[in-house]
Amino acid sequence: MSHPQLSLSNNELLSTTRAVRKRLDFDRPVEMDVLKECLTSAVQAPTGSNAQGWQFMFVTDPAKKARIGELYSQVFDMYREMPVAIHHLHKESGDDTLVSSQERSTSSAEYLAANMAKAPAMLIPCVAGRTDKDLSVGLMGQASIFGSIIPAAWSFMLAARARGIGTAWTTLHLAHEEEIAGLLGIPYPDFMQVALIPIAYTKGTDFKPAYRPPLETVMHVDSW
Repeated sequence: MSHPQLSLSNNELLSTTRAVRKRLDFDRPVEMDVLKECLTSAVQAPTGSNAQGWQFMFVTDPAKKARIGELYSQVFDMYREMPVAIHHLHKESGDDTLVSSQERSTSSAEYLAANMAKAPAMLIPCVAGRTDKDLSVGLMGQASIFGSIIPAAWSFMLAARARGIGTAWTTLHLAHEEEIAGLLGIPYPDFMQVALIPIAYTKGTDFKPAYRPPLETVMHVDSW
């Protein structure tokens, strides 16, 4: 059975698939068949050499989610003090709208860190190979490996949004990747985890495009 989808144009879907945190509905279960439906779309994504060296771990067990949430929160406590943390970026940009947007994102990131384990489901995309162990892969190899899993994960997130489900891309759990691999039976020597994506239906479906600085500040043609 195909699950109903929101009436979104392609542009609306692409511009309103947000990192959802405070508006995740932790009390509404997410059906496994809708997760499979989203994943069916996700695995149509391209991969380097058409290798399809991906695996997708869904986590729904309360005890396992609780442990992952605990580890995520521990790392978030350290991350909060880092110069690259969302708490500190853009504060000196001089762009008041950007600073305001960052403050809202900071608040929602704090909320997710405190409530990660409450998500009805989590998705951990995995890819074959370990760029952290095999230093011979070089930049081209790294780009190929990560480029062979991130498009599929993003496709999953787009498919979820189309069905009224919110997601957020997080990576802090990777500080404890090996422990989490053991918890979930992921073969750590052979597969890298690349993200931890909480999944829940959203409270309301009306999301708007986020503020971004003018395109001219990031766009180059023929010369930097």
